[in-house]
Amino acid sequence: MEVIVYNSKGEDTGKKVELSDAIFGIEPNTHAIYLDVKQHLANKRQGTHKTKERAESAHSTRKLKKQKGTGGARAGSAKSPVFIGGGTVFGPRPRDYSFKLNKKVKALARRSALAAKAQANNVSVLESFTFDAPRTKDYVAFLSALSLADKKTLLILPDVDTNVVKSSRNVQKARVMTASQVNTYDLMNADQLLISTEALDKLQTLLAN
Repeated sequence: MEVIVYNSKGEDTGKKVELSDAIFGIEPNTHAIYLDVKQHLANKRQGTHKTKERAESAHSTRKLKKQKGTGGARAGSAKSPVFIGGGTVFGPRPRDYSFKLNKKVKALARRSALAAKAQANNVSVLESFTFDAPRTKDYVAFLSALSLADKKTLLILPDVDTNVVKSSRNVQKARVMTASQVNTYDLMNADQLLISTEALDKLQTLLAN
């Protein structure tokens, strides 16, 4: 699959690059994508949720009323879940939501996500570029030149470029990461992928196996 290479002003450079069929030309495996996204979101959960159970609620343990003769049900403690302020029955406890996923499944998921984006014409390849200084307006102008100002974009660079990263931080729908940081969730969450030519080579090398 051949795609046009654009510059940072959104202009056609007259060059083309070949997208690897082993990555961008495969049939996307939706189940692998689902598993990888599920793991990504599960790993982000803190799992610190907690409610007080009967033994932990701050109430006296005295018997509330006599056992018989009141006409009502027996009540032994204000900690009982049937009373307001009593302990919670089977409430949430702190837990770890993370789970294991094989490396080959994760790699397949990333390839599938890239293939899905390429087949939907949502991948743009750019010439390598940088900014002289961190300026948000420069990054906004860059997106506007590509007609992507109102879309969620993911820019993939070969290595960390501080000026580009800092320029994008205040742009709400923009995200920048290196080829080695790419994950399935961010690939699928973006409307358009912007990949520099050097990052494309690095990405194809990383996912070749």
